[in-house]
Amino acid sequence: MFCDQLRYLPARLHPFVPCPPASDRAAWQALPDATRARLIENGEYFAGKPVPALPFSAWLAFGRTGDRVTFEYPYFLRRRMLCHLVMAECCEGKGRFTDDILNLIWAICEETAWQVPAHNSYIRDTPQLPLPDASRPIIDLFAAETGALLAMARYLLGDELEQAAPGLRSHIGRLLETRILVPYLGCHFWWMGLEGDAVNNWTPWCTQNVLVTALLSLDGDPVRTRAVIRKAACSLDAFVDSYGEDGCCDEGAQYYGAAAVCLFGALHALDGVAPEAFGALWSQPKLHNMARFIFNVHVDDKYYINFSDCSPLAGRRTAREFLFAKKFGDEAMMAFTAADFLKNPDPDFREDPYLSGGINLYYAVLGAFAEADIRACTLPDQPAGSLYYRSVGLLMARHGAYVLGAKAGCNDDSHNHNDTGSVTLYKNGQPFLIDIGVENYTKKTFSPQRYEIWTMQSQWHNLPTFGTVQQLPGREYCARAVHTELDADHSSISMDIAGAYPPVPGMSFYHRSVRLDAEGLVLEDETDYPSPVTMTLMFRNQPVLNGAVLEVADLGVVELNGVAAEVSAVPVTDSRLLVTWPDTLWKVQLTFTGTLHLVVR
Repeated sequence: MFCDQLRYLPARLHPFVPCPPASDRAAWQALPDATRARLIENGEYFAGKPVPALPFSAWLAFGRTGDRVTFEYPYFLRRRMLCHLVMAECCEGKGRFTDDILNLIWAICEETAWQVPAHNSYIRDTPQLPLPDASRPIIDLFAAETGALLAMARYLLGDELEQAAPGLRSHIGRLLETRILVPYLGCHFWWMGLEGDAVNNWTPWCTQNVLVTALLSLDGDPVRTRAVIRKAACSLDAFVDSYGEDGCCDEGAQYYGAAAVCLFGALHALDGVAPEAFGALWSQPKLHNMARFIFNVHVDDKYYINFSDCSPLAGRRTAREFLFAKKFGDEAMMAFTAADFLKNPDPDFREDPYLSGGINLYYAVLGAFAEADIRACTLPDQPAGSLYYRSVGLLMARHGAYVLGAKAGCNDDSHNHNDTGSVTLYKNGQPFLIDIGVENYTKKTFSPQRYEIWTMQSQWHNLPTFGTVQQLPGREYCARAVHTELDADHSSISMDIAGAYPPVPGMSFYHRSVRLDAEGLVLEDETDYPSPVTMTLMFRNQPVLNGAVLEVADLGVVELNGVAAEVSAVPVTDSRLLVTWPDTLWKVQLTFTGTLHLVVR
């Protein structure tokens, strides 16, 4: 797809202009007054604050204890502060924020390396090295982010920075050359997807930011600029090829912004310098399907159907999604993204519970210059319908007050949990049957010990356990005989999930059938496993056993039809989970032999 368009590269590339520089005062003064005022207020919030300390012990904490937050919190805060201060200076143009900007740029330039400790390895899925090697830079997600941030700061405020600190502009350029451009063109990193490596959101995320860095830094070097574009095109093809034609993101809604939306950012940059080559890609149905994924898995307000490492709170939509939808003329998605953007009390990510938001100036300027169009959008709301994503095995069903997510597929998704066959259910926009998500990332999260973490295990999803036997990870552990029906009045999915488990003595099948209509959910399981099965159901709201039903506070009931049930509280202490859930969740374990029939109303 992308590589096919390289033949149409023009003899002379257009300049890359992500937005007008700050010296174009008329352009920045033309932003909506409310937008400018908010961006200046963000800068004032950070002005005068000291540069966050990033001691060596913070780097060492990851290797010693597996703790990522001790290093990553100040690391990301430095970058978030710089991003907001630059935007404030661009809006105001009085030099009030310049010294704070200089302090942060200098501190970031002085960092020995830009990758985070959790990514300090040259070969995928190998142990991280204890120290960074400054002579051999690694381009991970956040080295690439840092390069783009500094390149954008230099582009936006170049003259002002040079006047305040002569030589700083060149100093930034030398670091971008040695830490980003040289290793990108001269080395292979797994996320490039050029040697048959499996790819994920890293591919468009890194590629987009390298493109921003290169297109702003290599303007006088057309040979190397074209080399970057060629390499980026191959990586983007590898990423697009990893998706099915239906565009489903197997990493889930929370990673969509770092996956398909970064693909948008990369294509937007390529289209800017070579519209003759890349403009035609905006008509590609597969890219449109990838863009539309987030609209299709939205439940209501802040909630999304989640699986794998995703939280059901996938974040408010940003200007990038609006612009993505606009490129395809998708009015339903434009209406959704515009309305959701306007619900965000912090659209610039001044505060970010997941640490790494609000650090990208490319996103910030796209948002600032699109905000007037977003606020002027009056397209009517058009709710998504039911659909089945065959490439991942995800059923999205909507009937009456209910929204269902049912996952077939396999246990080899990116950011995988062992959740084949699990279901999540919402009623009136509120979580009924839930998928917990993931705790704060640690050294263990992406290691051979991943599935020792409780949230990754099938026994903490809405799934059966056979004695102590749970599902296993891997493409071979999958649902079989999957059948779906999508009708106006109901949707259903059936599958055999026995293959998602290792061989279980006495079991040759485990059939699961799920049906949703306007009256609620019916879940029927049948197996030839000869012993009692333990079936887990996870709830946000407290379920109370009352005879033959579970009464779920403020939501409804689960009719058990004679099955024994045990209710237990699950304390939530992890800070990442506490962003989404209360301090107590609820686990119900049902015990049955042969058949199970549940009705959720």
